Amino acid sequence: MNDAAISGSGAAEGRTVLLIGATGLVGSACLRLLMADPTVGRVRTLTRRPLAHLPAAWTRDGKLAQQVADFGELEAHPEWLACTQVICALGTTMRQAGSGAAFRKVDHDYVLNVASIALAQGASHFLVVSSMGADAQSANFYYRVKGEVEDDLKALGYASLTIARPSLLLGERAEWRWGEEVGKRLGVLLPPRWRPIEAEQVAAALVQASRLPDIGVRLLENAQIRKMALSP
Repeated sequence: MNDAAISGSGAAEGRTVLLIGATGLVGSACLRLLMADPTVGRVRTLTRRPLAHLPAAWTRDGKLAQQVADFGELEAHPEWLACTQVICALGTTMRQAGSGAAFRKVDHDYVLNVASIALAQGASHFLVVSSMGADAQSANFYYRVKGEVEDDLKALGYASLTIARPSLLLGERAEWRWGEEVGKRLGVLLPPRWRPIEAEQVAAALVQASRLPDIGVRLLENAQIRKMALSP
């Protein structure tokens, strides 16, 4: 396994948040917000490739701890998942995955495995990016997988589980996506429940929800995500 050096050791007191998917659209926005949050003492990242172009201050002050990991072998290093809370923005697309089985491995198996190990390591709150329309009984494979992972996460017994169900995510991506371009143009015509949403808003809602008391299962639908993102 390719290990990245743990950055620093002198983080201030506060919550330890494990961020999964920090290189993605929502995850990278979460990372910026968590690093600026004074209630967070340590941010730990697990990524499949090293984080790039980080501000020098992030690696100097000891708040950020990075680990490059094979998500299929996390059981060998459960200590990497020791934290207070997990924000999971891990996910792929059918096109990127190449098959239904490969998609399910990332969006279901890896997510559930992270949640299980982190819970055993003491995490009390798991926050995850799911999808509008998630339903374990759906005829649509994508929505069915999202619904299945939601149900399986609920069964783990976290003190608090926050599930964000955004619509089409908007943001600056490395690759052009036809569906997103259409969403940008036509999304304003849709009601708030279905309107495409900026990844920054989803990240802001997740970080805001991470500050709330443990209350069991909290579902954030698309319109609720927007509302929470505006909370101070």
